[in-house]
Amino acid sequence: MVYIISFDFMQRAFAAGIITALLASVMGVFIVLRRMSLVGDSLSHAALAGVAGGMLFGIYPFYGALIFSGAAAVLIEIIRSAFKKYSEVALAVVMSGGMGLAVVLISLGKSFNADLMSYLFGSLVAVSREDIIIISILGFFIIGSVILLYRELFSITFDDEAAAVLGIPVKWINFYFTLLTALVIALSVRVVGALLISALMVIPAAVGLQLATSFKSTFVIAIAVALFSVITGIYTSFIFDLAPGGTIVLIASSILMIAICLKGVLSRWMQKNF
Repeated sequence: MVYIISFDFMQRAFAAGIITALLASVMGVFIVLRRMSLVGDSLSHAALAGVAGGMLFGIYPFYGALIFSGAAAVLIEIIRSAFKKYSEVALAVVMSGGMGLAVVLISLGKSFNADLMSYLFGSLVAVSREDIIIISILGFFIIGSVILLYRELFSITFDDEAAAVLGIPVKWINFYFTLLTALVIALSVRVVGALLISALMVIPAAVGLQLATSFKSTFVIAIAVALFSVITGIYTSFIFDLAPGGTIVLIASSILMIAICLKGVLSRWMQKNF
């Protein structure tokens, strides 16, 4: 593995992948616990539309993904406010609308279909030095925001009504959290791909929920699974010339299946012997 690190593009891929894994797993724990797993899919479709729009209009696709996913986050909160008892409507509308827009933009720009593949499923060589700088700066901002708002997010995650009674601005925290999620989605399209980033947010968190004994340990396990999946996935995809996004997700999915099976085996063993 040592010789792989000697390549500049692999150094950038690993750096971007590690930051992406950290951000996706941290946000993923809150998303799964709040039963908002589909928010990642909704925002990723919007990010894909942003990538296609950027390519079509001559804007750096990475910026297009940031703009479109941020706009989608705002739209989700607006629709959720209009359908308070049916908040999942917002996710379905944005998901279908984002995909529809992406398909139209892709059909208009037929010449960039080959380049678009790197944004759909991730690419090792697509990560530039500029991408690393943007991912690092925004990643630091996102983690800092989560740390500062940790207690508020914790309260809203488990009981938003009680949080409102305590004086926490639930509406604005939810809005800000959705914007942060949109940023994570946009930052991750280079390594994992727009169609697969949602899985990297949800699966490590699911493993954490299976194995953890506390809220904080859920974060530790989710981060560890995401880091292992990304690092191993990038290495494997380089060796066997595979799409990094799909490889990363398959590794994470395998870990989840192992966790579920081991937990079941241990539970049955304890019931039998104790």
